[in-house]
Amino acid sequence: MQWLCFPALALSVIAAQAETRAITMAPNGAAPITVGSITFSATDDGQTAYAITWDDSRFSDNFLSMRPFKCLDGPDKQWCRVPYPYEIKRRIDGADKTDLEYDLLFIWKRIGEYGIDMWNGVYYKFDPAEIAPGTPLVGRLHEMNMDILSAPPDDGNLRPIREVDLEPGESDSHWLPVLRIE
Repeated sequence: MQWLCFPALALSVIAAQAETRAITMAPNGAAPITVGSITFSATDDGQTAYAITWDDSRFSDNFLSMRPFKCLDGPDKQWCRVPYPYEIKRRIDGADKTDLEYDLLFIWKRIGEYGIDMWNGVYYKFDPAEIAPGTPLVGRLHEMNMDILSAPPDDGNLRPIREVDLEPGESDSHWLPVLRIE
């Protein structure tokens, strides 16, 4: 096996073959839940492309606030996937993992509540220092108001979430504080 190094991201790749890793979410005090997989592949321009395959058997179908959601059911809360509503390239370019972070957006709601509260947005931010061969990518929960995504930004910026919009979440107060790709 040969290690090909991409800027700030090293992936195990045999020639042009892709690498697939599991996507797991770590509940507080419980075993991780595998919710899907992600396949990484090299692009001609030196970036890394990815494709996510969700394990829909893990998610329940919900109709919340007049929209369909796929939700992971926990003891007290549901974690609902929020498809990013604008165009993204699904590429990792050096230390920039924004597309990946945007593809892993969730919103939480308490079990039994009707509808969703856009203030309960979940953004898993990846630390570039943790990326190395054989080391999982680790996303740590940040809280955000999903209203940022309700309308396309006026300036055409399809990456409207800014650092100032994210608040590090307290891991003890959330069901799924960590998302891992390994």
